[in-house]
Amino acid sequence: MEIKYISTRGDKETVTASQAILRGIAPDGGLYVPDKFPKLDRSLEELGKLNYREVAYEVMRLFFTDFTEEELKSCIASAYDEKFDTEEIVPLKEVDGLTYLELFHGPTLAFKDMALSILPYLMVTSAKKNGLKEKIIILTATSGDTGKAALAGFADVEGTGIIVFYPKDGVSPFQKQQMVTEKGKNTSIVAIEGNFDDAQNGVKAIFSDNELAAELKEKGYVFSSANSINIGRLVPQIVYYVYSYVKMYAAGKLAKGEAVDVCVPTGNFGNILAASYAKEIGLPIRKFICASNTNKVLYDFFNTGTYDRQREFTLTISPSMDILISSNLERLIYKLSGNNAAKNAEFMKELINAGKYSIDENMRAALGDFEAGFATEEDTLSTIKYVFEKTGYVIDTHTAVAVFVANEYRNKNISENKILVASTASPFKFAGSVLKALEGEKAEAFASEWDKIAELEKLSDNKLPKVALEIKNAEVRHKEVCGKNEMKQVVKDKILKGSIA
Repeated sequence: MEIKYISTRGDKETVTASQAILRGIAPDGGLYVPDKFPKLDRSLEELGKLNYREVAYEVMRLFFTDFTEEELKSCIASAYDEKFDTEEIVPLKEVDGLTYLELFHGPTLAFKDMALSILPYLMVTSAKKNGLKEKIIILTATSGDTGKAALAGFADVEGTGIIVFYPKDGVSPFQKQQMVTEKGKNTSIVAIEGNFDDAQNGVKAIFSDNELAAELKEKGYVFSSANSINIGRLVPQIVYYVYSYVKMYAAGKLAKGEAVDVCVPTGNFGNILAASYAKEIGLPIRKFICASNTNKVLYDFFNTGTYDRQREFTLTISPSMDILISSNLERLIYKLSGNNAAKNAEFMKELINAGKYSIDENMRAALGDFEAGFATEEDTLSTIKYVFEKTGYVIDTHTAVAVFVANEYRNKNISENKILVASTASPFKFAGSVLKALEGEKAEAFASEWDKIAELEKLSDNKLPKVALEIKNAEVRHKEVCGKNEMKQVVKDKILKGSIA
């Protein structure tokens, strides 16, 4: 079955998977979604015998139908290799009645590696398939993890350049060190005076600037995106939900057809959306539990039907979730509207102009598969401490949000459904906060982030990954800061002056 892609905002043009990957975002500002959903055509028994790379092929071939078998398998083999520190790619850990999907064993110690390790290969292959002669400039905004994962993926990839914007005071010290020490000659990292939403809005505005696009195309450049708005990032995220389920089934942990619940710490809504797409293709999932931090715009949406970004923005100890505009929610809104692009476009217009929109009762009724909860800063810290003291297992500040919400959910709901928790980052990435949770005021005695990391390693008996050691004394190469209204000029200057090779 051939799958084409259409915009959530009304552009009637259908494009192939490779074209959607290259563009990143539709010309009308909408996001690409499949024109129909395929179904898994291998049994759970068959899938359960496969390794991660093989499952990835069986899932991705359903969506990327204009890729040949050779092309897709080559992309997968290049992505999921020795850069991951575990053979199984996504280990599963059963801890205190929850099953953790450890998504942080890649080169940047965060779940973004699962998709951003393959996106550059998908994009380069797409460029060749479509005869693209221009150099691809990747533009992305990050709240911490996407930035380094994208940089690691695209660094020195021929025919590409990448510019990453991040909020100057909105990422952890470890996340910042990962980005500013990047050595790739085709990379540029810029801090902005503002928050993640400012960075994301700035990138979206650049993508929507047709005049700028035409000017740069004339000079041999085209834009694309590495954010989760790119379908080439979203589809690979479906894989680890399918893989986790079939491995549990193969191990006898699930009966045939037994449904599970999935709890995901959520900011931009891409990770949990991928889980819902897994259900669309046939995976037995009952509930999607959306876990928010103090910036609980999604929690409020699921409970009221109103998405309202007009609220105080809070910097938290789970910075990758510090987001008030969840871009991927648009894909869900489009589905809830009955794939009514005009209706969805109006909602997005309201969000821009009024800062909020409200869905109707029919759309709210279609949200039955979703539950939502949130964790305060105190909840997050106490959950890290509770899990460690009870089990010896150490989790990061984002996973802790999901664990708190998952436990709250199962305490309120009498259900025997197993809950899969997306464990999205290594605790070493947020060592200061994790150590504070475990040792309280004692943690303040450690002056530097690396002292905190060393103490956490000692305390938890978890070995510090090699990739973390590599950046400790690395040279800081990127020091640029700009205002949120200067992003377009920064991008233009970097491209035209050749500062990203």
